[in-house]
Amino acid sequence: MIRKTIEQLTDMMKIENDISAFKDRVIQGAVIDSRQATDGQLFVPFKGENTDGHQFVRQAIEQGAGAALWQKDVPNPPQDLPVLIVEDTLLALQQLAKAYRDELNIKVVGVTGSNGKTTTKDIMANLLSIKYSVQKTEGNYNNHIGLPLTILSLAEETEVAVLEMGMSNKGEIELLTNIASPDIAVITNIGESHLQDLGSREAIADAKLEILSGLHPEGTFIYYGEEPLLQERVAEMERQNVKTFGFSESNELYTLSVEPVKTGSHFTVNTAPSVNYFLSVLGRHNVLNAMAAMMTAHELGIAYPDMKAALTSVELTKMRMEWVDGIKGVKIINDAYNASPTSTKATIELASQMPGFDRKILVLGDMLELGMDEELFHYQVGQTIDSESIQYLFTFGRLGQFIAAGAKNTLGEDRTFAFTDKNELINKLDSVIQGGELVVVKASRGMKLEEVVQALAAPLK
Repeated sequence: MIRKTIEQLTDMMKIENDISAFKDRVIQGAVIDSRQATDGQLFVPFKGENTDGHQFVRQAIEQGAGAALWQKDVPNPPQDLPVLIVEDTLLALQQLAKAYRDELNIKVVGVTGSNGKTTTKDIMANLLSIKYSVQKTEGNYNNHIGLPLTILSLAEETEVAVLEMGMSNKGEIELLTNIASPDIAVITNIGESHLQDLGSREAIADAKLEILSGLHPEGTFIYYGEEPLLQERVAEMERQNVKTFGFSESNELYTLSVEPVKTGSHFTVNTAPSVNYFLSVLGRHNVLNAMAAMMTAHELGIAYPDMKAALTSVELTKMRMEWVDGIKGVKIINDAYNASPTSTKATIELASQMPGFDRKILVLGDMLELGMDEELFHYQVGQTIDSESIQYLFTFGRLGQFIAAGAKNTLGEDRTFAFTDKNELINKLDSVIQGGELVVVKASRGMKLEEVVQALAAPLK
């Protein structure tokens, strides 16, 4: 992580007060939660709508923080503490992260996309660890605050950083990529997430392509080659080192075969046709994420055949295709971290094709941030449910009722249940379960459907 004297920080960001009394004090790392401020870290307070972090500066330093930032327009900065006055604490954090990234002798991979970026990041880090010391974005630290904190956490000996870049609005990816200055930029796909803010898939594609703003001039751009919106825009660019992955032969990296099984997928690719890969992550769509990761690893000098073992041991961020043992011998797939129409349809397809289960139950919740057509998107998701392979559908939330409505034509009234009360859903679901079923749970993060998973989970022995 960053380790600098306070005097050295003055060369990395603009500090507006006299820090000479504390110039030799060393800070290491940065935090935004005063409760975590220990071991010489730099505490970065923010002015929020309800809470002002500046009121916790003294507490943070007394419990071990090395110093704290202080926003210029906040009155009464403490004179007896190592407080660094800056114009804006958020901008100072971002400026510091950018300066630290530029100092590091490191390769940076930036990953964005409407769906799959976290899974791709996790697979990528696993593959790159074959050859390099790797750090990756942890949890959901993928925004204008989280990405700078991730960069400041990078050890000097780290050789490759895999940085996830999330967004809600135009301009956000541009900010992140200009801080991170990636050597490789990856777009997993273009979906419907953020239609509420951006208005169209075309606008989403433009926003995701902002990642190229910070890409090194000689860097490599890797993207899903079967997305027309990306194809059209990339064709108009004068950029070298562009590579694509997908299922069709039009891509530089493509699959020759894909065989989903209960614990993942076997697949082969054109670049190593004799190698039978096994990806220990559920879902055919995750084979695409694996290929994005494979192309990245190959760009950094790892041979395709050498990736076989690493693909079998991928560990995903929690609530991403996570297997959970449930009551009555039920098996649960917890995919409740996030959802969009594209990813939910992929999860439905996964459940439909999953071998080894006589009865399968879907628990689907609202998909958020879809804009004015949100009800239609939910209805269309419901229409994709196959009544022969799915026995029951449970939905949660106002919009989930439209999924149920779309499914009733095939599943029927007696196999489709819509709820706006989570406890009622759990009780009904428990009454339907006979034993040994597959239960698949999927929704946007705000719906907190992991509470359903927790209610059905088998007690620890």
